[in-house]
Amino acid sequence: MELINILKKPVISEKSFAKAEEGKYVFVVATEANKIEIKKAIEKLFKVTVVNVRTVVTKGKVKRAGRKFGKRSDFKKAYVTLKKGDKIEEFKGI
Repeated sequence: MELINILKKPVISEKSFAKAEEGKYVFVVATEANKIEIKKAIEKLFKVTVVNVRTVVTKGKVKRAGRKFGKRSDFKKAYVTLKKGDKIEEFKGI
């Protein structure tokens, strides 16, 4: 899998910005990507050292519009811990 296809977008929320202060960053990643691929993509794209990667698959919500039901897509999040002193500056500018 190509590096550009692994990382989809950063998660933008109060909780993720609080984690960024601790050196932990949250990204939405491809559902097929594994921890090793995520680690290599982060290290290569942002020039940082990754210590730990944790992943979680979030199930899509079931939504209703009138009588019809629909389901949002499932997605995978990666919680990436960086070496102490490393930062992802692009994450702060969002």
